[in-house]
Amino acid sequence: MQANGAAGEEPAGSGSLSAHNGESSEPAHSNGLLSNNNNNGLSSSSSAPAEQPGVKKKKRLSQADEDVIRLIGQHLHGLGLNQTVELLMQESGCRLEHPSATKFRNHVMEGEWDKAENDLNELKSLVHSPHAVVACRPSSGGSGSEHSSVSCPTTDVIRRMKFLLLQQKYLEYLEDGKVLEALQVLRCELTPLKYNTERIHVLSGYLMCSHADDLRAKAEWEGKGTASRSKLLDKLQTYLPPSVMLPPRRLQTLLRQAVELQRDRCLYHNTKLDNNLDSVSLLIDHVCSRKQFPCFTQQVLTEHCNEVWFCKFSNDGTKLATGSKDTTVIIWQVDPDTHQLKLLKTLEGHAYGVSYLAWSPDDNYLIACGPDDCSELWLWNVQTGELRTKMSQSHEDSLTSVAWNPDGKRFVTGGQRGQFYQCDLDGNLLDSWEGVRVQCLWCLSDGKTVLASDTHQRIRGYNFEDLTDRNIVQEDHPIMSFTISRNGRLALLNVATQGVHLWDLQDRVLVRKYQGVTQGFYTIHSCFGGHNEDFIASGSEDHKVYVWHKKSELPIAELTGHTRTVNCVSWNPQIPSLMASASDDGTVRIWGPAPYVDNQEFEEECSSMDS
Repeated sequence: MQANGAAGEEPAGSGSLSAHNGESSEPAHSNGLLSNNNNNGLSSSSSAPAEQPGVKKKKRLSQADEDVIRLIGQHLHGLGLNQTVELLMQESGCRLEHPSATKFRNHVMEGEWDKAENDLNELKSLVHSPHAVVACRPSSGGSGSEHSSVSCPTTDVIRRMKFLLLQQKYLEYLEDGKVLEALQVLRCELTPLKYNTERIHVLSGYLMCSHADDLRAKAEWEGKGTASRSKLLDKLQTYLPPSVMLPPRRLQTLLRQAVELQRDRCLYHNTKLDNNLDSVSLLIDHVCSRKQFPCFTQQVLTEHCNEVWFCKFSNDGTKLATGSKDTTVIIWQVDPDTHQLKLLKTLEGHAYGVSYLAWSPDDNYLIACGPDDCSELWLWNVQTGELRTKMSQSHEDSLTSVAWNPDGKRFVTGGQRGQFYQCDLDGNLLDSWEGVRVQCLWCLSDGKTVLASDTHQRIRGYNFEDLTDRNIVQEDHPIMSFTISRNGRLALLNVATQGVHLWDLQDRVLVRKYQGVTQGFYTIHSCFGGHNEDFIASGSEDHKVYVWHKKSELPIAELTGHTRTVNCVSWNPQIPSLMASASDDGTVRIWGPAPYVDNQEFEEECSSMDS
């Protein structure tokens, strides 16, 4: 295959497709209509092909129709259907690209750098086109693949394109062992351009490469040939208006954008994001049914004999831990096939009850904390069910929250009586921070920063290494709990009398306030969930579980079944269709998709989705 999907070369001027991308070599004007004059291809539609006897006069195509034909032609050529493309262009009176662009493409793909450089003079006038959208790259970058569409002087654009051509020429000389020729290009052609001197210094360093493999590795370059020249052409195309040369694989790009937009607008989309067009049907709109979403009760776990205050899936999604006022922690095993849960272990002896749980990063350990009056925490070995550490610094302490350091060897804990400790797995005190009344804790992935919500209605970042702290989030009401997204960018807060708030920690701004939930002064824990963490779920004092799409303030689901306050919701991090909720009614509910339906119901569902 040739560059950009070309099937092969045709002799220029043979009446066949002469370009590597299958473009017709006949002159045409910039909007795609055939023309027999004007070097720039700009002429009136009167120069379209003569009408054949017995053939009905063709209707003049709209600009949109011409664009679609060019997109189809480019895609068909990528499939190697060159004769079909030629027939399509002849019958429609359109063309794929400007003849100057076709010639330029051929010279680049054949490595005829002097001719390609001369072609830039012809393309220079086309960059002046009123429809031109010229892409300029930041001057500080190397060869760079990112660009933004901003206005650039034409001479600067041509200079940048020339730099890319000479860079490829230089690398190919080096790979062929023609060091003197490469040095000549560097000194007499690249350097006089006075463009991107930083990159020129990098290029000069490649002269020291001992062999071709070393050069390709250091330059992160595919080597001389179709692959690297195709990439070069893709970069060069971004500097030319689409009326002159279509951007590479433009139809696939538009289709992919359409699919992504439909997915973004799909409230219940909860499957792995796949940008491959082969994974979707282009013949129907993308729709996910609510029945595929975890909105239906799969199980009701009733083994606790008092209020259930907390629940949390393990990081690998194979277990669920639940903590209760009944002084026990129950570890549940998740069946990987049926997603049903069964009791695995019961951990006892938490005299004040269990109000918070935290899995270690490797899921080998589980820490349990109690309510405000509890001065102890328990560190359990999940595999053996044995208590490794029972920690208490002082009987006056209140250790109600805990968070693991990403290294799995340390954790931080604290409470509202002013304790804030960092400890090892044996409960030994490593560091402490005096006077911080902690409501909730979280360790960031940098292994240094601990986020803590306090009684001043804020979240602050504390660095235990250099003993610095800074304000990150400030609310107007008490923050009852919070959790952080996997990428560390977003914080989800349950705020007293206000509900659920989403904050951007990097920009330190309130992103969204979610509606519907009833939140007083009870501690309720919400969570991120679903593939790519696109969803948010929270318990509520009105006995419901609320689910929102991250981008929408209104709930997409209100789950009923509990009969008292729902204290905590946990979304399985590995099984996006599985969710758990813990309630003061003494039960834990497991939520999943609708039960299997027979074919007739399935067909009715599909019909309603299509409608």
